[in-house]
This record gives sequence, structure tokens and C-alpha cells, in this order.
Amino acid sequence: MNSRRNFILKSLFGLSAVYTGTSLIAPVSGQTRKSLAHKSPIRLGIAGYSFVNFNLEQSLIMMRRMDIRYLSIKDFHLPYKSTTEEISAFHKQLSESNVKGYAVGPIYMKKREEIDNAFEYAKRVGVNLIIGIPEVKDLEYVAEKVKAYDIRYAIHNHGPEDKIYPNATVVYNHIKNLDGRMGLCFDMGHNVRDAQDSVKDLIRYKDRIFDIHLKNVTTANAEGNTCELGRGIIDIPKFVSGLKKIKYLGVCSLEFEKDMKDPLAGLAESAGYFNGVVAAGK
Repeated sequence: MNSRRNFILKSLFGLSAVYTGTSLIAPVSGQTRKSLAHKSPIRLGIAGYSFVNFNLEQSLIMMRRMDIRYLSIKDFHLPYKSTTEEISAFHKQLSESNVKGYAVGPIYMKKREEIDNAFEYAKRVGVNLIIGIPEVKDLEYVAEKVKAYDIRYAIHNHGPEDKIYPNATVVYNHIKNLDGRMGLCFDMGHNVRDAQDSVKDLIRYKDRIFDIHLKNVTTANAEGNTCELGRGIIDIPKFVSGLKKIKYLGVCSLEFEKDMKDPLAGLAESAGYFNGVVAAGK
């Protein structure tokens, strides 16, 4: 299976190099990065789950090709029990591709011990944001950890299949009276799949939205699937206008679940579309 993925990846990269006339392996030059830098404060990233079928080196190659510089770290790239030396090497590898790991997760936490481990992990990794899915009965305990570590905690909504946190409103109602560092990782696609309005919810819960999983979906129900950002039912220009209206300072991380064994084309199309919408709406 790994050899097949490597073959697909190398084939796709080879085709891209033919079309662009550039190397996919070499980092983008400083001058090119400067010319591509976005004037908007809206930052585009990648949710690590998009790369579940690829190792870190392969993932960073794709990020360099798209000039995306923020990564939400998943444990298959940096295991929970990583040593100090392994964490340092991980950050060095990211830095060489001009990428910053800004959060860890999503992490499911069924027990308090898993909550403890997640906060220790985030502290050692050196990020100030955990994307988590805790049990409702443990939310006050999570709030205590947030205070003790001064690390923000964003609960991820997973749509109609998720009986605990299906949408942003449910998450907000659980955390609205807890520490202000308790918030949402707002999956705007899954939110729509649960028959919610993600543009309105972005405005409604702006003070508690710490991270965004950026995606579009084919239909506003449980049967809806992730698709390229410009091809779904969510009005992305309107969503971007909302981001600017609330002066969103977090990261919008693409989570592309359509072609997970071959995600580069869909991710690149989505990134280009998003950057174009952001630039056009100045």
C-alpha cells in the first residue's frame, strides 16, 4: 500500500513539475514567497488529517507546492509519546519548509487521563491550542486544565453522526459559561451537514471560534460529502466576508476528505480558490 501511494505521489508530482517547470522537492525561494505573501491577515493552513495517508516529508512537499505555511499537527506525524529530541527534529523539518505547527489534534478524550496527556503533549510540542473531543461530563475538568496550562481548547463539531457535538450551537451551549479559553474548532462543512448556517454561526460565535476546518460539502444533510471549496453548496465568498467582518485572527485549515489517497489536486484547487476569493474581496 505504501509503495502504491508513493507511486501515485511521485507520478502526480512529476506531472505538476512538467506543467510548472519548477522543482517539487526544493523549497520555494524567499523572493517567490515574498511575492506570494497574502496581504490579508486571514491565514490558510492544512488540517493534518488531510494527510493521513502520507508521511511528514510527503505532506510538506505538498504544502510547499501550495505555499501553505500552517499545519494542525496530528499524532501520526508526531506521536503523543515523542521525546524532546523527536519534537525538536519535527519542528526543524517544518521550519525547513517554512511551515509552522500551530495546534495539535483533533484528539479524542474519553478519560481524564487522556485529557492530562493531551495538555502535557501540547505543552511539550510548544503550541497554545488543542483541538479536542472530550466527554461532556469532563468539560469542567478541561476548563481547569485550560487555566492551569494557559492553553486554549477548541472542541470540534463532527456533523449529524456525532451525537455529542454535531454543530457549533451545541458546542457553544456547552462551553459558553466556562473559561473564555474554551472554544470551538469550527468545522463549517460538518455544521452545514447538520442543517446549520455556517455563515451566520461564524458571526454568532465569533468570540469562541479559535480554529476553522475549511471545507465545502455537496448537500446540507448527512449524505453530504466533502468537495473542492468552490464546488459545494456553501457560499465561500460570503463566508470570507464574514471572516473579515469579525476580524478573524485564527487559521483556516483546509480539511479535504474527498480523495484522501490522492489529495493534492483537490487541496491545490481549494487553496487557489480561497486565496482568490480573499484577494478579490479587499
